[in-house]
Amino acid sequence: MNVVTVSHVSKIFRRVGGRRLIRDVVKDLFRAQPDHSFYALRDVSFQVGSEESVAIIGANGAGKSTLLSLIVGLVKPDSGSVDVDGRVTALLELGSGFHPDLTGAENLHLNAALLGYTRKQTQELMGPIIEFAELEQFIHEPLRTYSAGMVMRLAFAIAVQVDPTLLVIDEVLAVGDARFAAKCFDRIQSLRNRGKTLLCVSHSPTILEMCERAIWLDHGELIMDGSATRVMAAYESYMTAPHQSLPPRMIEPAPKKVRLIRGGKAISNG
Repeated sequence: MNVVTVSHVSKIFRRVGGRRLIRDVVKDLFRAQPDHSFYALRDVSFQVGSEESVAIIGANGAGKSTLLSLIVGLVKPDSGSVDVDGRVTALLELGSGFHPDLTGAENLHLNAALLGYTRKQTQELMGPIIEFAELEQFIHEPLRTYSAGMVMRLAFAIAVQVDPTLLVIDEVLAVGDARFAAKCFDRIQSLRNRGKTLLCVSHSPTILEMCERAIWLDHGELIMDGSATRVMAAYESYMTAPHQSLPPRMIEPAPKKVRLIRGGKAISNG
């Protein structure tokens, strides 16, 4: 069963200039304007099955965070479709989904409600969440008084405690101390052992080692999809010799079988 299906997805953003004078705006009404749009993602397709752990890799600006935002429903594609089956919890931009003037406890209730939990269910979850986040002394303080590490701890504790089908992580574990990060990695491994699906963007070797599959994006295009070992090796080789050309686009749908995508035609290699 597929938890995530991304079909021919493209996302276009438009660069917006700085502040302009009114006369410049009026002039623009009477002359052709240059197209400042660019593809954050271009015709990306893949599927993530139940119990898979997948790393999304690529340089800055490759489209990794945009892809995760599409999957969790924060933005919509300009073309193509994204389908997700099951409950999704996401750790994206630090503090997203939180209100700074609400207390930690109030933000916990708000996030749980958005995930479909009743007040009674949330009350049952509060103890384990607060204990894991180690915020017993601060849970009734406004979130604006929290450090970045405290916000991350609360967000992570909520995400892993609400029994997600799919856990989506975008680099936020880089915030905070090494001891708590190790605690997070242990919990992620526990979720994997329970058959949960993991989709992440990370430069952490510990996180990447948990992923058996990797997807490499470059300038919004899918370059390679296959075993984490093979894709990471190709990516690292390219990054250490940036003047070489990108490898042929490669999709590895199943063990012992590779499809090379050239000129729009699939060439079987196994």
